Amino acid sequence: MSVFRTVKSSQVILKELMVPSYANFGGKVHGGVILSLMDKIAYTCAASHAKSYCVTASVDSVNFLNPVEVGELLTLYASVNYVGRSSMEVGIRVESEDFKNEHCKHTNTSYFSMVALNEDTRQPVEVAGLILESEAEIRRFVKGKYRKHAKQQYRDEMAALDKELDFTREIGRLTQDNCKIQLPKV
Repeated sequence: MSVFRTVKSSQVILKELMVPSYANFGGKVHGGVILSLMDKIAYTCAASHAKSYCVTASVDSVNFLNPVEVGELLTLYASVNYVGRSSMEVGIRVESEDFKNEHCKHTNTSYFSMVALNEDTRQPVEVAGLILESEAEIRRFVKGKYRKHAKQQYRDEMAALDKELDFTREIGRLTQDNCKIQLPKV
């Protein structure tokens, strides 16, 4: 495919007021609500770039840096950072704003791997390439490429570990960890 689109052409901003029904038992906005909004904006951004139906393939770790309070305005910024053949990495930055006190805080950043699919066959389809127009966009693309490679390397290492794991040796090592082994007697 020789179609290319700019990063800016699919960037999305979503703003939503955090209402009382979003609160968890601690009175803060439930992380699941924020994750749902992140998934929504990741889809919108990826589908805008791909001009196709997209699904979430994976989500990198989500570290909540600051709590979000009921009554704050949550703003999510999404941008396609990297594209492969049918996959895209969408970077999402989340900020919350107490607009009464004019205080803004970064709550989290995460990366969603999205895959473009044919709506009928549900098979992956090729996506447009990215036109990189700034050093920041080049840096994000390169880092996205490295994250994709690192995730594949991690999956390969975990698969190898499944095949090579020596349970007797590992049980001996677990004595220093916060666990208690109680295997059923045979």
